[in-house]
Amino acid sequence: MLAYHFVYSVRMANARKNTSNKSSRTNSTKKTSSPEENVAEQNAVKVLSSKIVHTAPVFKVTRDEVIEPSGVKVRRDIIRHPGSVVILAIDERKSEPQVLLIRQYRYAANQELWELPAGRIDEGENALQAAKRELAEETGYSASEWKLALYYYASPGFLDETMSIFAARDLRKGKASPEEDEFITCKLVSLGKAVRWVMSGKLQDGKAIAGVLWAAQKFHISGNGKPGKKS
Repeated sequence: MLAYHFVYSVRMANARKNTSNKSSRTNSTKKTSSPEENVAEQNAVKVLSSKIVHTAPVFKVTRDEVIEPSGVKVRRDIIRHPGSVVILAIDERKSEPQVLLIRQYRYAANQELWELPAGRIDEGENALQAAKRELAEETGYSASEWKLALYYYASPGFLDETMSIFAARDLRKGKASPEEDEFITCKLVSLGKAVRWVMSGKLQDGKAIAGVLWAAQKFHISGNGKPGKKS
């Protein structure tokens, strides 16, 4: 059992009164806190205990007893994940940009899905290193230009996994080296068609939807494959 007590700051709106301010006003000998210190104290989550209840190769699950900024004491079961990278590989050799999609079977969804190449960040890697590795392993492609496009939480209600979507440009094709349990098909799809797949429901993978719509906004491409109005 891993039990500990600590306080860390989170970005949440303050829902409690600052009781420390009241006590400081009643005792003039106490040091007055700065506004920045007061905000940090008000937005603090108190973790009373944390216990690892399951460990898997890719993630672990903890059961935490916490006092949240609202002042409510709750139990939270959280999947702890090192974070993932997603690669939005863009081929601009044709008049309309193309995005590199992959198709593979997903047991959790019980179907094959069109996705963007992706994978977890291994120990000792940063996000960009992981993105370059995953693109090469799953598709054989490499790229000379990389840019962080999006960063978000996959499902923050019970999962702390973050997703970093990198736009990769100036592609070069090579030989893929997927893992033993990966059976992947790669396809370059025009950006307009990818948008139509999103809108029709053919593209159901969340990270792919986010990446495709980001690219459509970036290149001003609408679902009909033609430039749309600039935002």
